[in-house]
Amino acid sequence: MKFKSLRLFIVPGLLTLGLALVTPNVFAQDIAPKPTKALSKANLIKYDANGDHQLDEVETAKMKADIHEKRVVQQAEKLAKYDANHDSKLSKDETAVMKADQEIAKQEKIAAKAADRN
Repeated sequence: MKFKSLRLFIVPGLLTLGLALVTPNVFAQDIAPKPTKALSKANLIKYDANGDHQLDEVETAKMKADIHEKRVVQQAEKLAKYDANHDSKLSKDETAVMKADQEIAKQEKIAAKAADRN
């Protein structure tokens, strides 16, 4: 009888102890910062205004703003090029034309690389 009552305390105690040891590790993985992409030398030279070989918050914000602006311009260029009915959005047919052009450009790039190797 003593063994059964002792087991009632030991088993939940061990489970609680195991959970207490595992839980912080699970949460630590969620909180850990995501690895950042390595900054290219060109971007570091372009945006490192104070020359400390690191981007601070202001320099990073400038870089992100430039990337966003470039993306907006690219989207506007695609819209101007492929929006045949001028409704400010791409239909399925217009998107298909754009994807076909992108595939052709990709194949040309692959062919050019192959020609350079030879």
